[in-house]
Amino acid sequence: MMNRNALAVTAFALSALAAGAAMAADNKDKGMDKKGVAEMEKCYGVALAGKNDCAAGPGTTCAGTSKADYQGNAWKQVAKGTCTTIKTPKGMGSLQPIKS
Repeated sequence: MMNRNALAVTAFALSALAAGAAMAADNKDKGMDKKGVAEMEKCYGVALAGKNDCAAGPGTTCAGTSKADYQGNAWKQVAKGTCTTIKTPKGMGSLQPIKS
């Protein structure tokens, strides 16, 4: 009986280690840092009105203050490396503020 329990515990521990290694490799492929948090960057021109993360330019203070959809000086945090692939009705996302 003792050997069966020890075998079950060992099998469980090995499967947990294998799953953890697989998750770590998957997170690395998705631009995750060592803590499992996605690396982020500011992406201008992709936020909907009132849904920006911060600094929406003149006349606004911070998060949620953009006045128009896809406002060029308003940004959202997105996963690093994805900003310029985001397509909007006004064009692609930008790593720099877009002049309207």
